[in-house]
Amino acid sequence: MRTSPNRLVATVFGAVYLLVGLLGFAVTGGVSFIATQGGLLLGLFAVNPLHNVAHLLIGAALLIAGLSSVVAAKSVNSTIGAVYLLLGIVGFFIAGSELNILALNTPDHFLHLASAIVLLGAGLATDKVVRNNSAIA
Repeated sequence: MRTSPNRLVATVFGAVYLLVGLLGFAVTGGVSFIATQGGLLLGLFAVNPLHNVAHLLIGAALLIAGLSSVVAAKSVNSTIGAVYLLLGIVGFFIAGSELNILALNTPDHFLHLASAIVLLGAGLATDKVVRNNSAIA
């Protein structure tokens, strides 16, 4: 099993997002599954049960990829990083509207953008694959 920046980032982020998803349920009692407002995790990040489930699924995908292979970790880091980049940007525009089904708030937007930078950075800038395309003589 080869260690790599992608595997490390995927494994650490996966474990953290799984923990965040689980802890989120402690502050979302009485919040409807899809709500535009939610409980505050760590007194700062708004979450609702759907947001918690999203964290659990993202955490599981990252952890499984991180424990699997460099290729899987690189792919999942890049994909989830791109999704978080989009969510971080779109979040600023949907906050306060009925489209905010994840109960996102401003700290969430900045956390999603920071996650995107790290995940995309690892996924796109590390573990470059060098292919040997030389012809057999």
